[in-house]
Amino acid sequence: MVARLIDEDPEAAYAYSKVALRLASRVAAVREAGGFAAYANQKYSEALAEFRAARRMTGGVDLWPVMADCERGLGRPEKALDMAGAPEVHKLDKAGQVEMRLVAAGARRDMDQLDAAIVTLQSPELASNSVQPWTARLRYAYADALLAAGREGEAREWFAKAAEADKDGSTDASDRLAEMDGVEFVDAFDESEAEAEAEAEAEDDAVSQEAPAQAVEVAEDSEADDDKDDHKD
Repeated sequence: MVARLIDEDPEAAYAYSKVALRLASRVAAVREAGGFAAYANQKYSEALAEFRAARRMTGGVDLWPVMADCERGLGRPEKALDMAGAPEVHKLDKAGQVEMRLVAAGARRDMDQLDAAIVTLQSPELASNSVQPWTARLRYAYADALLAAGREGEAREWFAKAAEADKDGSTDASDRLAEMDGVEFVDAFDESEAEAEAEAEAEDDAVSQEAPAQAVEVAEDSEADDDKDDHKD
């Protein structure tokens, strides 16, 4: 349930994780799920505690990048950078190393070190033309850092590259690119709804205008019937 709900309803996922932790706190997968549920709700101190517990149980390093990002969330970017230079990083797979690079660049930005953040993201993975699961996010982070540094031309180029690689909509690179180009999108569905509402209001007005006239006609018919009854009497 945590895995099913964490993206759409993180609060519900967190509630389920608390139940799971009460029932099976000695299971590493439960501690990890609890950590991600807390992380999704920006409860970074709690998330970090759960990730540390899961890591002690498994001895693995897969959670190292998200643990470093929790340090960022707690306002300790220096600690995140220390973790980025730790031996554990060399034990990560390629995806984990890219994730660690993203966290380190974020920590540099937290410290207003924009140029250092840009350099941190410059890597063989960024330069590669092959599209991997992390490609869109890496290119997007690089574009965003360039834009923050005032390098708009380069930023636009990398937002375009991020959008090209983003097949599952994991970033809003297309929107950022359109914004830089001054393109405004109109939601056709919203327009249809507005037109339908306007038509409904016009019909209501027409009915309200017809109602008094109909009432007069009914009243006149009623008076005429009364007159006929009087003549009969």
